[in-house]
Order: sequence, then structure tokens, then C-alpha cells
Amino acid sequence: MSSPRPRAKPSKKPARKAARKPTLFAKLRGYFLAGILVTAPAALTLYVAWLFVTFVDGQVGAILPPRYSPSTYLNFDIPGFGVVVLLVVLTAIGALTAGLVGRLMVRWGESILTRMPVIRGIYSALKQLFETVLSKQSSAFRQCVLIEYPRRGIWALGFISGVTEGEVQDLTAEEVVNVFLPTTPNPTSGFLLFVPRSDVIVLSMTVEEGIKMVISGGIVVPPDRRPKEVRKVKLTSAAISEGRALSPTAASPRPRPAQKDTAGS
Repeated sequence: MSSPRPRAKPSKKPARKAARKPTLFAKLRGYFLAGILVTAPAALTLYVAWLFVTFVDGQVGAILPPRYSPSTYLNFDIPGFGVVVLLVVLTAIGALTAGLVGRLMVRWGESILTRMPVIRGIYSALKQLFETVLSKQSSAFRQCVLIEYPRRGIWALGFISGVTEGEVQDLTAEEVVNVFLPTTPNPTSGFLLFVPRSDVIVLSMTVEEGIKMVISGGIVVPPDRRPKEVRKVKLTSAAISEGRALSPTAASPRPRPAQKDTAGS
């Protein structure tokens, strides 16, 4: 008779390592970072606002006669008094220019400025700029767009500043629009590009959201508020832009639909 085989010993399962509890230093570090995340935006916003108020108060206080300054009677400065004075003065000037006498005074002042050799160029450019940007019916900087820059297949964020007119449009076969391409992290500087309207993709994000994205270098990304079925439609492809054939297994993107924008309105 054959001897019975020895039973195999049951294998011992490796014991799971217990999750390590965070140390006191890790907890303090987390609390510290959370405190920075909560207080830094508010503190920086208040600091910038304080700098602006202080600058305006200093400029207005230097022009305002001492007998009209509250510090003459209270022996201390009132923060924001200069801002209030500036708002009242600008509102009063706007109300004055709405009348006949005010319009005559403005025309008389403009006639003097337009006769000065250097001042007239600066004044006319600034006046046209402010009238275009501050006009309620203006289409300047009302839309955030996506364009291919600096070459095909690479995308950049820009803002439509108007419809191209004059010699630039007359020399171009396609209908082009003015696109301001800001730089990061300073959006006040950038490039002026004349882009064909068919190559401009209008985004659903607002101009404010686009500026935040540019300033943060892409860290702050606004959400896509379009419907889910619209998100699945790809408007363009780098392979098509570069003239390269897509692989047989790759899904070919749908043709780019006509983009609607209010630049021409």
C-alpha cells in the first residue's frame, strides 16, 4: 500500500499593510496650504484695490484745494475720498457735454487740439480707441476665438477686435477679421492678426474667461458649457491642417461648420 501523500500547507496570504496615518507635520502642511488658498486671492485683490484707491486719492488730493479736503478739518485722511470726487467730476462732465453748451465747448477744445502737430495724432487715435471700445454697440473684444498660430496645427487664443476694412481688406481675396492675440501672462501686449473669417473658430467662453486663461498660462480653464452632443463634434484636426492623411482606424472629423460671430453686426 502506498503511503498517503502529505497535505500541502495552506499558503499564507500576505497581510495588507495598514494605511499610514498622516503625521502631524503633514497635517500642518495641509492646513497651511489651505490657508494660503483661501486668503491669498482675497488679500491680493484687496491689496490691488488699496493701491488704486491710494493712487487716485493722492492725485486728486494734490489738485483739490485744502479748504475742500476733509483732512484739513478732521486731521486724518478718508480713504476713497479721491475716488468719489473723481466719479462725481466725470459724471458732471458727461452731463455737461450732453447739452448744447457742452457740445460747443467740446468742439472748441477739439479744434484747438487738432491744430497742434504732435498732439492731434495722439488725441485722434485715443479718441477713436475709446469710442470703439466703450461703445455699447461695438463688437470690439466681445468674442473669444481660436486660431492657428504661429503655424498650421498649433492653436492660439485670441479676441476679435473688429472687421477688417480699408486697404488691408481690399488687398485680401478672403474676408478677414481683426484678431488681437495676447501674450502670457501680460494680456495688454500682443499681436494684431488679420485672419480669414473661415479660419476663425468662435468659442463659447466669455472674454473675461479667456483673459483669465491667458494670464494664468492655461492653469485656469473655464468649463465647456455647450451641450454634450455638440462637444462630440470636432471642428478641426491638426492632421487636416498640415495636409497629412489620417490613419484608416482614426475617425475622420466632420467638416467645419460655418462659425457665427457678431463682428460684422
